[in-house]
Amino acid sequence: MQDPTTEDTLRRLEEAEQLKLMGKHAQALEMLEELLVEDPTNISALEEIADNELHLDHLHRAEVASKQAVALDSKSYMGHYILGFTYSKQGRWVPALSHLQRANLLQPNNSEILRCLGWALLQNGQRTQGIVTLERALNLDEENPLTLCDLGFAYLQAKNVPKAKSLFLRTLDIDPENPRAIKCVQAIEKIEQTFKPQRLTRKEVPQA
Repeated sequence: MQDPTTEDTLRRLEEAEQLKLMGKHAQALEMLEELLVEDPTNISALEEIADNELHLDHLHRAEVASKQAVALDSKSYMGHYILGFTYSKQGRWVPALSHLQRANLLQPNNSEILRCLGWALLQNGQRTQGIVTLERALNLDEENPLTLCDLGFAYLQAKNVPKAKSLFLRTLDIDPENPRAIKCVQAIEKIEQTFKPQRLTRKEVPQA
C-alpha cells in the first residue's frame, strides 16, 4: 500500500507544476515552500522552487535553492542545470560550464541543457564545440527560437553570414516578432548593402 504522505506530496507537487505552467509562479512557490517546511530534504520541491524563481528572474533565490538541491543530491540534474543557467546570466562562464556539463552527463539529449551548454562554450571561447553542441540542441528541438538565434549568433561570430542569416530568418518564420532575430537580420542586411558590388554607369566604365 502506498504511503498516504507520499501520495499527498506527489499530488501537491503536480499541482505546483500545473500552476507553474500557467505562469502562476507566486502561487506555485507558496505551495512548494509549504512542502519544504514539512520536509527540508524534499529535493523535488527545491528543484521546483529554483525553477519558479528562475522564471521570475530571481537569480539569487534560484541559485540558493538549486545549491541546496545539489548539496542533498549530487545527481540532481535540474539543480546543476539551474546553477549553470544562473551563472551564465551573471557572465560567470567557468562555473556555468562546470554545472551544465554535469547536467548534460546526468540528463543527456536534453535540448534545453544542450542549448545552454553550447552558449556557455561559445562565450568561453570554445566556438567549434559550442556550434556542434548548439546543432545537437537544434536537432532535438528544430523550432526553438532561442536555439536558432543562439546558433545564428555563433555562425555570425564564425563569419558564416549566409548560414547565420538563414537561421535568423527561420526564427522569424516561427516567431515573426522576435526582437533579437529582427535586429540581427537588419544588421546583416546593412552589412550586405555596404559590401554589395556597385554596377558602373556608362560614364564610369573605363575606356580602352
